Amino acid sequence: MLKVLLKKQLYELNRNFFYDQKKGVRRSRASSILLVAAYALLMILVLGGMFTGMALMLCSAFAELDLGWLYYVIFSLLAVTLGVFGSVFNTYSSLYQAKDNDLLLSMPIPVRYIMTARLLGVYLMGLMFSGVVMLPAVVVYLVMTPLTFTGVLGGILLLFLISVVVLILSCALGWCVAKISGKLKNKSFITVILSLVFFGAYYFLVNQMSELLEELIANALTVGAAIQNSAYPVYLLGQAGAGDPLSMLILTAAVLGLFALTWWVLSRSFLRIVTTKTAAARGRYRDKEARARSQSGALVGREFRRFCASPTYMLNCGLGTVVLLVAAGALVIKGGELRDTMLSVLPGAGLLAVLAAALVCMIASMNDITAPSVSLEGKTLWIAQSLPVHPWQVLRAKLTVHLLVTGIPVLLCCVCAAVILRPSFAAGLLMTVLPLLYTALSACFGLFLDLRRPNLTWTSEAIPIKQSTNVLFAMFGGWGYALVLGGGFFLLGGFLGAELYLLLFTVLTAGLLAWLYSYLKRKGSVLFAEL
Repeated sequence: MLKVLLKKQLYELNRNFFYDQKKGVRRSRASSILLVAAYALLMILVLGGMFTGMALMLCSAFAELDLGWLYYVIFSLLAVTLGVFGSVFNTYSSLYQAKDNDLLLSMPIPVRYIMTARLLGVYLMGLMFSGVVMLPAVVVYLVMTPLTFTGVLGGILLLFLISVVVLILSCALGWCVAKISGKLKNKSFITVILSLVFFGAYYFLVNQMSELLEELIANALTVGAAIQNSAYPVYLLGQAGAGDPLSMLILTAAVLGLFALTWWVLSRSFLRIVTTKTAAARGRYRDKEARARSQSGALVGREFRRFCASPTYMLNCGLGTVVLLVAAGALVIKGGELRDTMLSVLPGAGLLAVLAAALVCMIASMNDITAPSVSLEGKTLWIAQSLPVHPWQVLRAKLTVHLLVTGIPVLLCCVCAAVILRPSFAAGLLMTVLPLLYTALSACFGLFLDLRRPNLTWTSEAIPIKQSTNVLFAMFGGWGYALVLGGGFFLLGGFLGAELYLLLFTVLTAGLLAWLYSYLKRKGSVLFAEL
């Protein structure tokens, strides 16, 4: 029985390799092998290669200073961080909130078997993420330092113990995520905010990584002394990896003791955890008068609720809004310096106006809210089709959400650019109007693509959002527009001038927008009604 449960858990962890959620069918053997190989290469070559390069940079410097233990401390902390982040949400979904808990508990299966299978899945996920950090670190250390039996044993033991630490922390943090998630309102916005914070921290660390490593190497002795004096358990962890027998014994006993405690707590509380339905935070009822809304207002509100209810939708199709706001803030803070720098290498403010308009259009292309909007109706499409409204009103509501979410930040960014860059009045006006017209054009283009090639049979909303050719064409089509706008000026701007060049592009964009808007209103409504 335990073998069957373990097999089921492993299949759930790797379900995407064997089951095509987009088509709802099992993948072929060749397709599964290809996907597994591609994922393995990604983990080994990209992540593993990155940490191997980092190990090569640090190992020789720390070995010369006899600070092998500090080398292992750094990589152990990185492994724990990556391992916990990579597996904590899997812990929440597979251990505490698994959809088949009720089914398994209703069968004559010992609870300890269910718990063991769940924990093994969490352990393997954490081992994969922590191992991609620790394995290169251990191999590089053993190759670049004198080989000893205790050194080999310490490296292998530390690799195993770090994976157990990741399991313990994942179980504890997964429980916290489950508790917090049950109490929060507006989970989608909180998920989006946390994701943006993580992305920002990630890109900051990537950009600053080389400087941080150089600073760490330069002050290795000072850092090592501080850890020994104020964080002795961390020092023991590094000593265990470097091959100190006493440290290995103490660390092994501590980690196994914590694991035994975790197992004991889970075994006593597992049934209560998986069978308790955590109540969401209660809202206080307030007696208030309901206000009637127009048909258009109700449809726009419906589309906004759909957009705001999905973190996947907001992050993948609305990230351009955040980037536009950040760009506007950067222009206000650093715009003067940027203008002076650009004018020192570019021929005039007219070119700056064209490039600014092209850049705003490129960033706005990151928003493709309409591209999956029809597909996201899915099996509930009949609701929108059965409403006592014209199909065009439904489509117009989808366009309105895209225009509001994208158009306001575009206007703000363009106004800031016009004020900071100080082009002529005509160029400033056109560099504001053109991106706004482009925003409307991109909204219509995305809706056009999704009406022509909708996917209404998806099994996960991530499929029409992240794996759709409509989204891909909408985004890259927008980038192509921006590149033609910016690059074309270098060919034609010399004899047209910035104002005339922007005017011609504005007229062309307005013409395309008018044609596509008319098509959606006439033919698009028919297509939507016939889906």
